Amino acid sequence: MDGIADMGGTEGWGPTHPPRADEPVFPEPWQGRALALTVLSIRLAGLNVDAFRHAMERLDRTAYLADGYFGRWLNTAELMLTESAVLAPSAIHARARNLRGEQVEEPPIPEPAEPGYAPTAEGSLRTVDAAPAFAVGERVRAKNMSPTRHTRLPRYVRGHTGVVALIQPASVLPDTNAHFQGENPQYVYSVRFDSRELWGTDVEPFALTIEMFESYLERTA
Repeated sequence: MDGIADMGGTEGWGPTHPPRADEPVFPEPWQGRALALTVLSIRLAGLNVDAFRHAMERLDRTAYLADGYFGRWLNTAELMLTESAVLAPSAIHARARNLRGEQVEEPPIPEPAEPGYAPTAEGSLRTVDAAPAFAVGERVRAKNMSPTRHTRLPRYVRGHTGVVALIQPASVLPDTNAHFQGENPQYVYSVRFDSRELWGTDVEPFALTIEMFESYLERTA
């Protein structure tokens, strides 16, 4: 879906700063706890990593940006837990008020509604019987589509043409896996795009390589 999470290729976010050599993994202790809580929330809700990404991309602009990177993870964890009925929608706010010394009654714990997800194997790599649809060196076009549900096809490459640089092993398709509609494994292609194809002739020339699932691509005329 075309949410706030699909920021690639957009302008107005300021310069990109390279990481410092001495930068800690978690600059503040709460950030490590936020990561652990989010991973635990995925398991408690019976979800998968693609459902987690879909939850994150459905956050509103404030929840996605205002609380920083790990605040975004906590907001996603809350969304997953409430949608799966592990927590009542107002439970976290009630607990926060109680921690501030207020006397607030927490809502009753709802009946969990897990999706009953069970992967067919460990990890995301799978085996498919069919041969790859595209070959290394072939020119391909990213489909110009705007799905209302989860996808890993970035907006800024849709409708643009690139060249297959490498064929990766087949992997679980996030577009269906996020919604528990099957793994639908597909080959993944490393597609090389020219920056001027994506953003016009005035930009600095460079090559950008993106991993794309087979169903995201089509042959050029």
